[in-house]
Amino acid sequence: MPFDDEKPELNITPLVDIMLVLLAILMVTAPSITYEEKINLPQGSQKNTSAPTVKSLIISINAKKEIFLNQEKYDFISFADNLAQRKTQFNTEDPVFIRADKSLKYDDVISVLRSVKNLGFNKVALQTE
Repeated sequence: MPFDDEKPELNITPLVDIMLVLLAILMVTAPSITYEEKINLPQGSQKNTSAPTVKSLIISINAKKEIFLNQEKYDFISFADNLAQRKTQFNTEDPVFIRADKSLKYDDVISVLRSVKNLGFNKVALQTE
């Protein structure tokens, strides 16, 4: 028989082609798959909140963007300058508690937080209900 000397050969080229096409499809579709879950943030924990001490600095921001620094009213825009002028009256190691109305935007609260941190106050906390 003339074909007895030849060994059969497995051709894997079509298999590799199919695997490369499947890999390309996976690489194109994988980044577009996202997982979303609606998250409702809870109220603040009552156990872990620390009550403001007498030495603490309390900054309150109401819905009208009026800022109260230990019961003294300040304008939102000029608050950073006013706090910088009064910084010597406070110890920067004392805790600072920021109480903001929940209807305020994050940007407004963060700008107050940033101005307090930039003045050297290290212990800054946001208070919840």
